[in-house]
Amino acid sequence: MAKESFDKEIQILRMLALTSGAFTRTQFAERLGISVHTFDKTIRRLKEVLGSMHQHLTQEQSREWSEAIRYNYYDSADPLLLFLFRAKSVKASESYRLSLLLSAMDGQALTVMELLDICCSPPEGENATTEEMPMPDEKTIRSDLKYLESVGVIRRESGARPYRYRVNDDLIQSLSPEELLDLYDYIDVMANTQLPSVQGYLLRDSLKKHLLRGQAQTHELEPFLYKYHYHSRVLDEAHLFTLLHAIERRLRVRFLYFSPKSERSYASRNTNPLFERETEGKQQRALPLKLVYDHQYGRWYLLSHGREGIRKYRLEGLTQIELEDAVDAASYEDKQAELAEKMRYSWLIDTGKPVTVRARFYHPGLERNFVKERVLLQGQWGQIVEEDEEAFVYEITVNGTTEIRPWLRSFGSSCEVLEPLQLRREMIAEWKEIQSTYESV
Repeated sequence: MAKESFDKEIQILRMLALTSGAFTRTQFAERLGISVHTFDKTIRRLKEVLGSMHQHLTQEQSREWSEAIRYNYYDSADPLLLFLFRAKSVKASESYRLSLLLSAMDGQALTVMELLDICCSPPEGENATTEEMPMPDEKTIRSDLKYLESVGVIRRESGARPYRYRVNDDLIQSLSPEELLDLYDYIDVMANTQLPSVQGYLLRDSLKKHLLRGQAQTHELEPFLYKYHYHSRVLDEAHLFTLLHAIERRLRVRFLYFSPKSERSYASRNTNPLFERETEGKQQRALPLKLVYDHQYGRWYLLSHGREGIRKYRLEGLTQIELEDAVDAASYEDKQAELAEKMRYSWLIDTGKPVTVRARFYHPGLERNFVKERVLLQGQWGQIVEEDEEAFVYEITVNGTTEIRPWLRSFGSSCEVLEPLQLRREMIAEWKEIQSTYESV
């Protein structure tokens, strides 16, 4: 599937997750900046992928897209999270060819020419399916093997030419069923609690299928239940590794960016000049320097350097990412140093003017002082400068007060902002607004 259509699917799935299917087809298409016909076509494609993953969906669930999205509520990876990356599948002919290659190399090492013969003469009973598939040539098979080897699925056996390839499953085959279950449980926990998650979900899914083929019971594979709330976090991982690759190689990138305030979140790539139209997105060219994850809101941010200096982008607004030329190491290190200096006092990614924040935290009056424990755990480089039996004063220098404010607010009545005066007044106004919401009607 083309990269452009994957961008489109990311935004469709993001909107479905946020709205629970409350938008009409017209509203979805308008928000995405595409036609209703294109929206319907994409939805049909997504339903086909969903159907291939869950053959046990009821007819009603298959018919209602919003029901399909909510299906299997506690399994955070199916269908919404893993489903996105399944939707980024290869073309039907490539999918069939790769499956055929892996089946042939399972348990035996084969040469390129032997694999080519297998692909050109499929097993009995599959003639009807493969008549429509184009026959591969030697170059295509070599390209497929290079790809499979790069992702670790197969390995090249040692020895003289012609080289032989086999499935790289030594780890799985060497473990006992009990050890495989322990490995599955570990992957399940890590994929649902650590960053990034997508590879963990895909590994968990593959291991789950292997265990089920080995007669493992379904209840043995579900010792933990998760309800995932930050779908954007995993949706944005679609761009994460492209940008990490750019950072590692010091590559500039070009992309179409839609700010959070934009009324649209996607624009199709117009190849016909007669049908070009204005989009709300802006073409950007930047040098990626750092990727930051906001645990509080479940968002990924790209920090980069462009013509205007240090720039920050939310990954959910990036589409049509393209890698460009590399910069020299010395110049890249200078920009990294500039960013590090600007972020020296960033609570998250704020690069504004440093300001000292002082707040009084009141002890909860319990045997365990969970307020102090949380401040010491989450307070970053801040320090407790005063303390008595009733409260303690916490002080920290941060770039601006925007990012630290939600953290201070989350303590409720246990926290009183002392300085700066402007922040104290803003917090008072916020609490008065909250109080007015709960006044008697």
